[in-house]
Amino acid sequence: MHDSCVHLNLQPKKEFLFKCIQLFETIMVRHGLMLVGGAYSGKTCVIKVLQHAMSSIKDNPEFQKVLCYYINPKSITQDQLYGSMNKDTNEWTDGVLAIKIRDCAEAITPDRKWVIFDGPVDAVWIENMNTVLDDNKKLCLNSGQIIKLSPQMTIMFEVEDLQEASPATVSRCGMVLLEPKELGHNVLIKSYFNGITKYIDEKVVRRVEKLFEYVADLCVEFTALYSKFPVVTGPNFLIHNMIQLFDCHVREWDQEDVKAPKDAEEVCYNALIFSAIWGIGGQIDEHTRPKFDEFIQDLIIGEEVVEKYKLDTGAIEPLKVPNKMGDFRSCFEIGFNKDNCTWPNWTKMVAPYKTPLDCTYSEVIVPTMDSIRINYLINKLLMNTKHTLIVGATGTGKSVIINNELS
Repeated sequence: MHDSCVHLNLQPKKEFLFKCIQLFETIMVRHGLMLVGGAYSGKTCVIKVLQHAMSSIKDNPEFQKVLCYYINPKSITQDQLYGSMNKDTNEWTDGVLAIKIRDCAEAITPDRKWVIFDGPVDAVWIENMNTVLDDNKKLCLNSGQIIKLSPQMTIMFEVEDLQEASPATVSRCGMVLLEPKELGHNVLIKSYFNGITKYIDEKVVRRVEKLFEYVADLCVEFTALYSKFPVVTGPNFLIHNMIQLFDCHVREWDQEDVKAPKDAEEVCYNALIFSAIWGIGGQIDEHTRPKFDEFIQDLIIGEEVVEKYKLDTGAIEPLKVPNKMGDFRSCFEIGFNKDNCTWPNWTKMVAPYKTPLDCTYSEVIVPTMDSIRINYLINKLLMNTKHTLIVGATGTGKSVIINNELS
């Protein structure tokens, strides 16, 4: 499993490997099981590592190649999932699940087959799985067909919680519980920086990674104590956002005709600060954001932020973050220009505004500092194929900003 983690660019953390072993042991005694845990707890990665590890063992007949089939049960209707009868012609049409389970059950290969339901469990569709999960191992369809599971098949559920699941379903399944705090956020950073060594010098990557972990650890601890978020979040979400924004600044160096510039390390340091300001600070509400602004400014100049803000991170040696930010009043009032590695005010990053003559009053959008920086971030994320969620109260201009950017 350690080799499988390395192959998949995952970190072989002791707690993670322990969950892989738990999953394997559960598969050995149960044909139906649930992996329960929040986002970023490693549910999918545990399955992938175990699948790769079991498929890699060639000599032992107890370990066969593993095939995974994913189904999102909430993305389709119940009729599309199990099948339905046409009321006019009385013809039966199989659903996605019926087709997939029949294909697996009728396969004559010795390969293990895992049918994985990646979506929330609720009483609407899960109750029909009870005969599959108990000792009968049979899927009973409304058409009268009965499909019996083969010994090589396993039914898995990847779920966040079991609030909607009935005791009848839960009692039929084995359980593996995963928690995001066991995984931690540093594994996300290590895996990401291992991946960018393909197009950035490894010595540079390791220096930036050390500073990235230092900033990330302190920001996560600070936000846990002093910040409020309009959307439910967690340390792993914050660091993932920070990584995604950082990646937007270095991803283009991965192209065949583009190489990392000579000042790549300097760009990375400044991009790190920008990604901390907006990847983490951009999620904080307006009331606690000024405190985070003050913290970031202290962090950049190398102050003893652990003592000043009473952070529970243990003894961390203060590091000064190299940057070209110059004089500024607030971190949120300046943007990072990667081309010349400068930090101009947001209002100077766009051309002077001229009122268009061929539009109505309601179509006029006057750029403000807030709209300029949000448009910049949306454009940066979309151009690098990153998913974006824009949060705000009614009347704050979400639709206007998005439509303006898309047009």
